[in-house]
Amino acid sequence: MKFGIFYEHQLPRPWDDGQELKLFQDALSQVELADRLGIDYAWEVEHHFLEEYSHSSAPEVFLAAASQRTERIRLGHGIVLMPPGYNAPARIAERIASLDLVSNGRVEFGTGESASRMELEGFDIDPEQRRAMWRETVEQTANMLAMDPYPGFDGEFFSMPARNVVPKPVQRPHPPIWVACSNRETIHLAAQLGIGALTFSFVDPEEAKKWVDDYYETFKRECVPIGHAVNPNIAMVTSFSVHRDEQEAMDRGTDGFRFFQFALAHFYRNGVHKPGRTDIWQKFEAASEEIRGQGRLGGGGGIGTPDQLRSHLRDFTEVGVDQLVFIQQGGNNRHEDICESLELFAGEVMPEFKEREEERERAKMEELAPYIEQAMARKERMTELADADIPEYPAYGFNIAEQGTDAIPEEATAQ
Repeated sequence: MKFGIFYEHQLPRPWDDGQELKLFQDALSQVELADRLGIDYAWEVEHHFLEEYSHSSAPEVFLAAASQRTERIRLGHGIVLMPPGYNAPARIAERIASLDLVSNGRVEFGTGESASRMELEGFDIDPEQRRAMWRETVEQTANMLAMDPYPGFDGEFFSMPARNVVPKPVQRPHPPIWVACSNRETIHLAAQLGIGALTFSFVDPEEAKKWVDDYYETFKRECVPIGHAVNPNIAMVTSFSVHRDEQEAMDRGTDGFRFFQFALAHFYRNGVHKPGRTDIWQKFEAASEEIRGQGRLGGGGGIGTPDQLRSHLRDFTEVGVDQLVFIQQGGNNRHEDICESLELFAGEVMPEFKEREEERERAKMEELAPYIEQAMARKERMTELADADIPEYPAYGFNIAEQGTDAIPEEATAQ
C-alpha cells in the first residue's frame, strides 16, 4: 500500500495576525518531513470561500513551493476544480505542465466538479451542469497536455481555436489523472474512464471491498480512457493521529477530525453561512458535547497506537485499496503533534507495508496489462491536424511605439 497526507489548510476561528502564515509554513515543513520519511503523496485541495474549513484556494502555488523543498514525494492536486468558470482548461494544462517541470515529473492531476453552494454560485456556475462540465474539460485538458498542437475545440461549455499549449509535462503523455469520488456511482465512472478514484467518504473495510471490487471489475470490462493513458488506482482517506498511548492519540487527533467532518457538513449538507461572520468553530464547540456523546467517530480508525493503526491499515490492504490518505491537519491539530505522528508511523508502521508494495504493484499491473491494452484500443482519439491544416494567425500589427519600440531593431518592426 502507498500512503499520502492531505491538506485543506483548515483554520478555525478566532483568527489572529500571522495564523495563516504559520498554517502554510507549518504545512510546507510537514510535506518536507513526509518526503524525508518516505511517504508517497502529498495531496492539496482547491476550495474557494470555505472559510475555516479550507484556506487552500491556490493549490498550484503551495505545491510548487513544496516541490522545491522535497525530492521524491508525489505532489497531488486533490483536486483541481474543472468547470470553466473556475479555471479555463488551457490554464489548467499550463499549470499542471509547469508544476510537473519544476517538480521533475512528480505531479498527480486530480480533478473534480465541485459541490458547495458557496463556491458554485460564487463563480456563477450552474450546479446542474457541473458533471457535464467536468467531463468535457477533463478530456480536453488531457488533449492539450498531450497534443502538439491542440487542434481546437467547440464544445458545450467552452471553445478554443487551435493552439500549441506549452509547456509540456515531463510525464508523457500527461501526469496520472484522478477524480474525487464520494460514492460508488462516481467510483464506477472513474473506472469507466480509466482514471484513479480519490474517495472522500469514510467507509469501513467491508464497504471499501465493494468499492474496490466494483472499480476493478468495471475497469476490466468497460474502460474507455478519457485521457491518453490510464491510472487504475483507488485511494481512500482516513483519520490520523498516532501515539504510543491510545488516550494521548485520541486527545491530540479526535477533535480535529471531528471538526473536519462538522465543517464539511456545514458547507455541503446542512449549514447556513454568512460570509465573513459565521463562526463554524463556535458552532462546533456548542455541539461538541452531543458529538462526543456519539462514541467512537466514524472514519476514526487511523487514530490510536501504532499497533491499532497497523491493524487498521492491514484491513484496507487486504481488500485491495491502493493508497490510504491521512487527514492529519484538521481543526486545531498542532503542528508538533502532526510531525510526531508522522515520524512514529514511518518508523514503526510503514515498513511492513513498504516491504510488499513493489511486489503488489508489479502483480497488479501484470494482471491489468491485457485489459489496459483493450481499453486503449477502444479510445476515440481527437484527430491530429496535418501540417497543411494548422491555421495561421497573422499578428494584429498594433503600433507599440509607446511601449518602447526604440529598443526594437528597425527590421523587426518593418512590414
